[in-house]
Amino acid sequence: MKQRHPGTARVPFWLRWLVPVLLVITWLAIAGVGGPTFGRLDEVSSNDQASFLPSGAEATEAQNWQAKFRDSDEIPAVIVLESGSAFTPAQLGEAAVLKGKLEEVQAGSAVIGPIPSEDGKAVQFVVPISSSGEVKEIVQELRDEVQASAPEGMKRFVTGPAGLTADLVSAFAGIDGILLLVALAAVFVILLIVYRSLLLPIAVLFTSVFALCAAILLVFGMAKLGWIQLSGQSQGILSILVIGAATDYALLYVARFREALTHTTNRTAAVLTAWKASFEPILASGATVIIALLCLLFSDLNSNKALGPVAAAGILCSLFAALTLLPALMALLGRAAFWPFRPKLVPETEREPQLVNGLEGQKGLWRGTGSLVSRRPRTVWVASVLLLLVASAGILQLKANGVPQTDVILTASNAVDGQDALARHFDAGSGSPVVIVADGAKAEDVLAETKATGGVGGAYLLADGAVPIISGSQAAPGTPAAPGVRDGKVLINATLNYAADSGDAENVVVKLRENVKAVDDGALVGGVTATALDTNTTAQRDLVVIIPIVLAVIMAILMLLLRSVLAPVLLVASVVLSYAAAMGVSALVFNNILGFAGADATVPLFGFVFLVALGVDYNIFLMSRVREESLKHGTRPGILRGLGVTGGVITSAGVVLAATFAALGVIPIMFLVQLAFIVAFGVLLDTVLVRSLLVPALSYDLGRRIWWPGKLSKQEPDAAVQLDAGTPEPEPEPEAAGRR
Repeated sequence: MKQRHPGTARVPFWLRWLVPVLLVITWLAIAGVGGPTFGRLDEVSSNDQASFLPSGAEATEAQNWQAKFRDSDEIPAVIVLESGSAFTPAQLGEAAVLKGKLEEVQAGSAVIGPIPSEDGKAVQFVVPISSSGEVKEIVQELRDEVQASAPEGMKRFVTGPAGLTADLVSAFAGIDGILLLVALAAVFVILLIVYRSLLLPIAVLFTSVFALCAAILLVFGMAKLGWIQLSGQSQGILSILVIGAATDYALLYVARFREALTHTTNRTAAVLTAWKASFEPILASGATVIIALLCLLFSDLNSNKALGPVAAAGILCSLFAALTLLPALMALLGRAAFWPFRPKLVPETEREPQLVNGLEGQKGLWRGTGSLVSRRPRTVWVASVLLLLVASAGILQLKANGVPQTDVILTASNAVDGQDALARHFDAGSGSPVVIVADGAKAEDVLAETKATGGVGGAYLLADGAVPIISGSQAAPGTPAAPGVRDGKVLINATLNYAADSGDAENVVVKLRENVKAVDDGALVGGVTATALDTNTTAQRDLVVIIPIVLAVIMAILMLLLRSVLAPVLLVASVVLSYAAAMGVSALVFNNILGFAGADATVPLFGFVFLVALGVDYNIFLMSRVREESLKHGTRPGILRGLGVTGGVITSAGVVLAATFAALGVIPIMFLVQLAFIVAFGVLLDTVLVRSLLVPALSYDLGRRIWWPGKLSKQEPDAAVQLDAGTPEPEPEPEAAGRR
């Protein structure tokens, strides 16, 4: 049979075999080095919330002053022993013996306690732990010792900042294994259903996994050099983002490769044709996401700032894997990749039907969707917009002002239970005091103002080397009259009546800052509660600053890609509306179904960056193909043609990405569970409603004006007969009814 494809000419050996083999070997080498590095990410990772604040935050400045008053950077572990009745003298004696054993665990570090509660039913110890050490391991040693040595019949808890940090690290432990396995299994099952082939899903998964290995190697190197600050949450997001993005790009390439195989028997020519056709949309998509993620560098929160380059590195590796490794694998496998349903060569007479309205050659779901869009375009896009607006109303119920640290961990936690026990018997803020840095000459006045502030249970000045972190209801024996002084400054500890990670405690800190600054305008208020407060405030500032930057960047890229102004504006508006709808539905689910106390202040920003960037991805895939078809057939037929040929692949990509992000839900951390739902639901909403109905219908309604002010907007009306809104679709000719 005569083939018109130029790729039927003999392809040189080096291009047919040598280049693909070398590319596969190169990626195998990268995976061989990057794979083992996956288990070493903990070496360069930190979950210390205070380290994520900007240097100019008040809590950060207070922490820097604290360091001048002590030799090491310590965080307290609070040990609570709770009984159903008052402690007997014998039990108090056993608790006193426990103090020495705790000091042995801490290599002689001073342990404060046992401090009995007013009701006599609990005692607490405060054990300073160096935050530069392995906090999780030290806390576990303390728990083992308390379990073995505490008086019989007592409930035993190791809590406080150190205990909560240890349990948080334990909750993140699943990122290294379970998360990856769940994500890969979900992707594999979806690809099996989509392609009904065994080899192709394996090739796509290899592409994704090798991209992840390269990303891990790159991120580990950047963290080791101190260029970025890696955290547990950014590790989890990196894995999911790389697998999802690499699979999406692979699906787009595979669709073009399969299409090319219907035009030629030469697999190398098909690989090159598919590469040329998919290069621009994949590159534009990847560049959009990378630049959008790098906009996080404008964040004041170091955790947000770090996620930008971490995630961008992942997308970059996904991009390279999809454009190098996957084509190499397809060049080696050829049609066998699709076994047992190999694509067949389509006779030349069936390849390019004379389009009447863009629906010729289509069948099934996407023919029906295209028919609906062409018959009632205005009804379809107006109804879609109204539906999204209704869903968006729920965003008013979104509570993204931060949540107590005890609510962050969604599984059983000894530290969380310990905080509850602490609140039952001591001042709720015991173990995590507010720290006030004041001028030495005004120390007594600041101390008096601190004690007079509502919500403060007790306050005292600190002497040199003293770390008397005790309940405000307990007197500090021998409290020094002469406080420690550094560069004219003194430290004051204030114990709050509320749990340190609660909203009530944050309100007290706000009031405390106002009161002490009225006495000493240079005073600083820091500590665990102040750190959480400043983190939430900074996150809300980031939301206002970064969103406009991301939108401007995405708009510019779309204008360059589509050679239009109007189309990018409408595409970005549709994605923003989709984001608002996703957040609105998510707020209702979080509040009324899952019963979450609120959301981390960074959730709206991360949700926006991922949903807008990834949502624009699918519009890029669609509209780049629409533009290609419009150049050949006219705008309205091109829209229907582009919708039909990309419908299956984009929907599959959306389902894959939603499934991979949903895998984040296996990590019992509220932030990740919320992000998983927001992105998974938002991607499905964008794929099914926005990209399938809203954008095509709006574009069809506008016709060639969608390309304004580009050349396509000025072209003559389509040579083919177009269907006006409301005009019945002509029946296909009998001889065309059986065409593919």
